[in-house]
Amino acid sequence: MAGERQAGLSAVLDAIRRDDGVTQTTLTERVGLGRSVVAERVTQLQEAGLILSAGHGPSTGGRAPRRLSLNPDAGFVLGVDIEATELVVGAVNMAGNVLSTRREPIDVHRGPEEVMSRIFALADEIVAENAAAGNLLGAGVGIPGPVDFEAGAPLEEPLLPGWAGYPVRDALSRRWPVPVWVDGRANLLALVEVVANPRAARTRNLLYFGGGSSTAAAMIVEGRTYRGAHGLAGSVGHIAVPEVGMVSCVCGRAGCLDAVASRWAIARDGLLLAQTGRSPALADTLARVGAVEPYDITLAAERGDVAARELLERTAGVLGRTLANLVSFFAPDMLVVGGGMARARDYVLEPLRAAIHERLPAAATADLIIEFSVLDDLVSGVLGATQLAIGELFDEANVGRLLLSAAGRADGTPPTR
Repeated sequence: MAGERQAGLSAVLDAIRRDDGVTQTTLTERVGLGRSVVAERVTQLQEAGLILSAGHGPSTGGRAPRRLSLNPDAGFVLGVDIEATELVVGAVNMAGNVLSTRREPIDVHRGPEEVMSRIFALADEIVAENAAAGNLLGAGVGIPGPVDFEAGAPLEEPLLPGWAGYPVRDALSRRWPVPVWVDGRANLLALVEVVANPRAARTRNLLYFGGGSSTAAAMIVEGRTYRGAHGLAGSVGHIAVPEVGMVSCVCGRAGCLDAVASRWAIARDGLLLAQTGRSPALADTLARVGAVEPYDITLAAERGDVAARELLERTAGVLGRTLANLVSFFAPDMLVVGGGMARARDYVLEPLRAAIHERLPAAATADLIIEFSVLDDLVSGVLGATQLAIGELFDEANVGRLLLSAAGRADGTPPTR
């Protein structure tokens, strides 16, 4: 019976999360439970302070049904987004609203101990700052590489020397007595896309590609993240791309996708355009600030710089032909491209689409939706981390503990219903 109760609570929370303001009548239809059972679960969740009534829906002849929403004051979760050169830590309430964030530059090559010390410092500030928002209920962490989800630790990745096997989850759980989940950044970006993008939310099978410090893909199957064996699904950064030739990659091999489509590779090519004078706009940027970043290439393209536009279009073509292979294998309903490429959408969308359609039969692309992420790349990582935590807290395995934490039950006595 306890298992059925937990499953019902989880189903109700998840349905309200996906459709804020859903009526109790509609909720009953969606979760597949009896009216009295749903009413009882709703009452439990209201008593714990996790959901609240948000007015009434239209009447169909009898009493107007109640609308239900997640309670923004039920508590909050932490999100930690680790990138190769930047750390973002944020707090989000249970309704998904951002409460506060901290951002600072880091260098992951300096090792996990140094980065974790900065996470602790920033997160402590945020937890103290949001003491009035309720209890800290959980935390999610994004790592720029593959992760052993069960162990909560990174797997080996060339751009993360010294991080393989480091117990990120356990270190954070020792800091705060709340459940913590750790996943690859690409998985989190795909997850938040499904939450924030209505078209992605309606998609049964979504393929996400995020070009960052290292390129990676993620797959959402029937609304759930597919991680594969050992958490390595989507680790495409070091697959061979024949047309890249002998361009060296940080992994020590040549011809990897990372060697042409990652952030560091695009910055490398932009710097070369600046140093050779082929791109006057990038040469000016290099002279003024001493470096060329991927976003500088997009800005140069917007100013009409021919070489910058050609670089973006060429990269989009290589990426599109690689993504065509992934689309052919996975057969998604929707392909979302995020990361830095999304910022250059005006110059890369059509070459990318053309490359995919050129490589695939018409049947594979007839109704395939291809679009760029709707999210701001600067905050999407931390939002994905918090959505991971909220989704896991709502899971039937954890919902009992969530009810106690949200209600502030210090004695740990389980609910009686």
